[in-house]
Amino acid sequence: MSTAFYWSIAGTAAGLVLVGLWGVLTRKHILRIALAFTLADTGANLLLVWSGYLPGRTAPIVDGTFPASGIASAVVDPLPQAMVLTSIVIGVAVAALFVVVGVLASRRTGSADVRRMKELRW
Repeated sequence: MSTAFYWSIAGTAAGLVLVGLWGVLTRKHILRIALAFTLADTGANLLLVWSGYLPGRTAPIVDGTFPASGIASAVVDPLPQAMVLTSIVIGVAVAALFVVVGVLASRRTGSADVRRMKELRW
């Protein structure tokens, strides 16, 4: 993997996070806010995968190719990958809950605009 491609992944991930945060803070339609939150979540996952990559190393699959004593220096760290899998599952659940609550709130108020949902506050 070239250095330019390596850093372009980081830039893409940071861009997704920034666009997602911008969408959450500036949009008023509840489903657009949910989509922006999902974009920010995807960018955070990409940043986690990017942070766990080390150039010149292989996937953390132990199959006897490398000696047991040198396996730590030959493979990438599998912890960020496991964290991203967990984060994807949590992100999908949160996005589904966000959409369901948004649809139910918009049915109750007659609009998907969060400014009109003031009567739903506690």
